[in-house]
Amino acid sequence: MGATMHDVARVAGVSIKTVSNVINDYPHVRPGTRDRVNEAIEQLDYRPNLSARGLRSGRTGVIGLAVPSLRENYFAELADEVIRAAEKRGLGVMVEQTSGERDAELRAVTGNRPRFLDGLLFSPVSLGQDDAEALAVDGPLVLLGERIFGGPTDHVTMHNTSSSQAAVEHLLEIGRRRIALVGADLHGRDEASSASLRLKGYLRALEQAGIPLDPALVRPTAMLRWNRAGGAAATHLMVREGVEFDAVFALNDTLGLGVLRALREEGLRVPDDVAVIGFDNIDESNYSVPSMSTVDTGRAEIAAIAVDRLIARINEKGERRPPDTVKPDFRIVRRESTGFAHTPPE
Repeated sequence: MGATMHDVARVAGVSIKTVSNVINDYPHVRPGTRDRVNEAIEQLDYRPNLSARGLRSGRTGVIGLAVPSLRENYFAELADEVIRAAEKRGLGVMVEQTSGERDAELRAVTGNRPRFLDGLLFSPVSLGQDDAEALAVDGPLVLLGERIFGGPTDHVTMHNTSSSQAAVEHLLEIGRRRIALVGADLHGRDEASSASLRLKGYLRALEQAGIPLDPALVRPTAMLRWNRAGGAAATHLMVREGVEFDAVFALNDTLGLGVLRALREEGLRVPDDVAVIGFDNIDESNYSVPSMSTVDTGRAEIAAIAVDRLIARINEKGERRPPDTVKPDFRIVRRESTGFAHTPPE
């Protein structure tokens, strides 16, 4: 049999009521007592009975996370960070994949499933600014990503434009001037998309450096998919068209991995002939050969902030405070693909 609440209370040297208060995240528990109870829970691998807990409190102890695709490294790693953050706060996470389909995204926020959750973290890609009213739901909801701004919910996102500008400025600082961008269309109409926001940062960096835009250096991918195949295909095409470039800014790391592969197949050396920087700092970018420079957007912080904001909304009583938007800081991670030493992960 698994550990019980009685077992946790015995090991922690507290009452069963205190264990219950810690599990339900009541604020009046002393920090030292809370730590002892959490240590006992971890030691015994105790799992609360969420069904019984839900009947007593009206809560399940489970939050939801709806993302477009778990095959994409960024969302898989984001889900991992959310689960870790939630576990530290005594919550479970149910992950739902919407496949980026509009109907599935609408069901994620307005369907029956959210009723069985204490709250939902939601990262849409098909819903846009015109769908902001769809987020005005009864239950606690925190929005992730870039698709909808100024909506009725708390919003945790990233500095897409300024961090992209910093990525291009890094390439300029190492002497590159013919900087290609892979993953965006100059004529894209969706101003709130990640591609458009990051393209804006690219254009701003070039303008401030006094470098005129060469449209031949901005390369969309087939179906605008940000995967390895798309990054490789766009790079092969540039080379075979005779486009001169000495650097590539890939709009996510998965594209960047495809860029690295294509450059090698085309006989171009990285970073000697072409420097490469990606975006997102997924784990794989530190293990590519060469390791890939990238933008770290603060994924772990995004997850922790989003979980905390959702918990605050779940516990909110009385008049709701106005929604706000949070953007954690970013940093440029310099690795071998832009001429810096490889730093093993900690």
